[in-house]
Amino acid sequence: MSIPEGLAQALVLSSTGKFSCHRQPGVGAHPAMPVAEREPLPSSSAEKDRLTAAAPRLAANLESLLKDMELLQAEEADRRDRVATPYVTAAQNLIDYLALRRQDLRPLQDELASLGLSSLGRCEASVRHSVENVLTILRRIGDLPEIPPPRSSGQAVDHRGGAEAVARNAARLLGAPIDLDDASILVTLPVAAATNPELVEELLEAGMTIARINAAHDDAPVWEQMVHNVRRASAATGRPCRITMDLAGPKLRTGPLQPASPVLSAKPRRDACGRLCEPAQILLVPVQPGQTHQSTASARGADAVIPFVGDGWKALQPGTALRGIDASGRQRTLRVRRLGPEGLWTTATHHWHFTPGLRLLVEKPRLELRIDALPAPDGCLLLRPGDHLRLTDACDHGRPAVIDADGHVLKPAQIGCTLPGVFCQVEPGQRIAFDDGRIGGVIVSANRECLLVKITNAGSRGSRLRADQGINFPNATLALPALTQCDRAVLPFVAHHADIVSLSFVQQPRDVEELHSMLQQIGRPDLSVILKIETRHAFETLPALLLAAMASSAPLGVMIARGDLAIECGWERLAELQEEILRLCEAAHLPCIWATQVLDELAHHGVPTRAEISDAVLGARAEGVMLNKGPHIASTVRTLHGILKRMHGHQHKTRPLFRSLELATHHHSGHW
Repeated sequence: MSIPEGLAQALVLSSTGKFSCHRQPGVGAHPAMPVAEREPLPSSSAEKDRLTAAAPRLAANLESLLKDMELLQAEEADRRDRVATPYVTAAQNLIDYLALRRQDLRPLQDELASLGLSSLGRCEASVRHSVENVLTILRRIGDLPEIPPPRSSGQAVDHRGGAEAVARNAARLLGAPIDLDDASILVTLPVAAATNPELVEELLEAGMTIARINAAHDDAPVWEQMVHNVRRASAATGRPCRITMDLAGPKLRTGPLQPASPVLSAKPRRDACGRLCEPAQILLVPVQPGQTHQSTASARGADAVIPFVGDGWKALQPGTALRGIDASGRQRTLRVRRLGPEGLWTTATHHWHFTPGLRLLVEKPRLELRIDALPAPDGCLLLRPGDHLRLTDACDHGRPAVIDADGHVLKPAQIGCTLPGVFCQVEPGQRIAFDDGRIGGVIVSANRECLLVKITNAGSRGSRLRADQGINFPNATLALPALTQCDRAVLPFVAHHADIVSLSFVQQPRDVEELHSMLQQIGRPDLSVILKIETRHAFETLPALLLAAMASSAPLGVMIARGDLAIECGWERLAELQEEILRLCEAAHLPCIWATQVLDELAHHGVPTRAEISDAVLGARAEGVMLNKGPHIASTVRTLHGILKRMHGHQHKTRPLFRSLELATHHHSGHW
């Protein structure tokens, strides 16, 4: 039986791997590989009988899938018809994919594969064409009548066309790669990029292709200098680099806290046995009462710089003792080492805790020095499992729990919320998470002014909650507009300076429509858009978000913002959600960006974990991977670039590639 031309991509003609499913020329990173000779269909009578018997039933299953696609196309006709011309085929394929994935296809896939046919496992970019190809083969095997498929939604995209559409849309959004193996690497610029052009050049040389500026931090003058340095570095290095700016969105955060008591400590260095190795070097700096002390380079070598007020200190001689009772309530001594133009250098052989007002007394000559104002560290709340926390709408500073002499809690700890309007949208029994999920709790009671939360997850010794930390309500669907007033004010700057705008905390189609409307008013309807998927509701409405975003012909992409997404949907579901978003974006012919904590240990500490290397490898299935800032960010970019470059020979999207395997090439059976 001859097999018609064009059906090769729907067939796997042999379970022995003699048919090579290769990447088409011009699509992705690798040139076409020669296709091996196709093995004929099974020759044994039993195999032929099995194929012939199964063909009508399997064909009926596939015909049912095509009918489901037609029904969903009809249901989504209004939204599909609003899609801009560049995305018409993509929208049709996305709707077909949704229809395909409404049922469990695993039994059908298993049977198709057992018969040597395509299991439809790699059909995301060309759904209907893949189903129709397998159906045509089954009809010919079973000698069934040919039935022209209904095409109410237009021509189905084929395998090559779907792959080319994904690559084309990726190039529109992220830029064409310098060579076929190059990956798109997004890097969040640190504030140093505004004042250090050499850092930006180093990032570009390392492999950065898109510079990310987070508008939730810093301000317009800093952003403008970052943009200037990126443009100049790109011209100097000859490496193209686009700029994306993230709108802050309605991020829920903790409010301010009362500053902690100002305490500065200094202690000597001791060996493992507790023996003194070197006394602490403490510089006492004279100031006028109430004057703010600014430490300078003259304080180098000091373990602590302490401002003081008092006269007569210039008459002190080396070896003079200054005694006082520090914040721990213990008698302590400082010894004068020398006098300098910057102040009084002293040494201490015990651990000192300095607080404002602490008195230092000298017997001969008799004088008194008094410690002046010290900087107050940021406050924090120490929360343990079982503690209660009041989350309020108050703008005043939060405070720790009020506890009586017997250890009973009179008032629970309290902290404000930057968006208290959400209080009426949550209910008792729902979960709440703070600080990227490091602290978790359950809502005990809720009203418009306050939430009472019982802490359920925290460190064994307690966890510290500080101001300006994120708050998540994983079980609640919050009706918050993605564009805040701050975002509206920032958007003209973004439209003027950036190549891409990233919409944070998008949840519903009207968020996308509002962004399009504002860009139209600003005169930048062509500005590229990235939808950041970081809430449970955004994930659940992703198909509707994509169809709404396709109403504009501007370049479009999706970011898997895994930080908030993991908290919202549960850590155990993150891998599953990543997979579904990747596949859905491929069905929509849109590029996807893998983001949040990629190679974070390497960026911050210079040494990666094995787990994060594996995570970066998985990121190669996306069109772009994003790194956050860190002191080792340039070397991290180089490492990621090498990983992605190598992995593109092994994987394209969700499809494994069979490049020549070095292990197999060097294998000789005689070596065993």
